[in-house]
Amino acid sequence: MSSTAVSPGTWFVTGTSRGLGLELVRQLLAQGGNVAATTRSAERLTAALGEGVDTGRLLPLTVDLTDEAQVKDAVGRAVERFGRLDVVVNNAGYGFLAALEETSDKDVRDMLDVQVVGVWNVLRAVVPVLREQRGGRIINVSSVLGLTAVPGWALYCAGKFALEGLTEALAAEVEGFGIKVTIVEPGYLRTSFLASDSLALPAETSTHYPAVRAMVDDHIKLQGHQLGDPAKAAGAIIRRARLDDGPLRQLLGSDAHAYATAKVDALRANLDATAADAPATDFPAA
Repeated sequence: MSSTAVSPGTWFVTGTSRGLGLELVRQLLAQGGNVAATTRSAERLTAALGEGVDTGRLLPLTVDLTDEAQVKDAVGRAVERFGRLDVVVNNAGYGFLAALEETSDKDVRDMLDVQVVGVWNVLRAVVPVLREQRGGRIINVSSVLGLTAVPGWALYCAGKFALEGLTEALAAEVEGFGIKVTIVEPGYLRTSFLASDSLALPAETSTHYPAVRAMVDDHIKLQGHQLGDPAKAAGAIIRRARLDDGPLRQLLGSDAHAYATAKVDALRANLDATAADAPATDFPAA
C-alpha cells in the first residue's frame, strides 16, 4: 500500500466530546494535526481535552448535524481557518436497545436523523471541497452491526446498514476526483457507548420480549469491560488515512471480525440455497 501526504494533515471530525471521536482528536493534536471538531457542546469537548491543548490547531464547533445550515457553516469555518480538508470523519452516533415493537416514531426519526441525515449533511458540505482539491479521504464510522443484525438492535442496525449503503455508492461516485473512502466497522470499544449518556432505551417495554430484556441487562453490565481499546482504534484509523489504497472496509476488533465472518458464511449459504431458483423469474432467453 502506498502512502498519501496526510501526516496527519487537517481533519474534520464529528462526535468528538467522548469515546472514539475524543481519542481521535487527542491523537491528531499530539501528532501535529489540525482538527475541526464538531460536538453538541464545544465546552464539553475542551473540558474533556483538559490543559495543554494547542488551541491554534483545534477548532471546536458546536453543531447540530441534522441542521444543514449549521453543518455548512462549520465546514466553511474549518476551510477558512485551515485552508483545506484532508480527512473527514463521520463519527457521531449513539446506541438504542429495544425490540422493534417497542420503538416509537420519534425514536426512529431521531436515530435516522443522526445516523443518516446528519452524515448526508456533512457529505454534501465536504465533497465539493475535496473535489475541488482533487483529493482527500472520507471515513464513515459504521459498526460491525452495519453488516449483521441481532435482536434488540434493529433501530441502530437500520441506521448503520443505511450508512454502509450510502458509503459504498459514494466511494464509486468520487473515486475519479481522487477522493478515497473508508467504512470503519468497530466491534465493542471500551468507551461510554453502553452508558446512560450514550445509550437510549425505549420509554415503554413489552413483556413479550424477555430475551431482549436479558440482552439489554447483559450489555449494561458489559460497560467498562468491552474488548476493544479506543486508543488503538483511533490509531488504526489514523494509519489507514495515510494509505492511498486498501480495502473499502476497516474492521476493528477480533469480535467485529468474528461477527462479520459469520454473516459472510450465512450469506454464502443463503446464496447457495437459492441459486437454482433465482433464474426462474427471468424472461426466457431470446
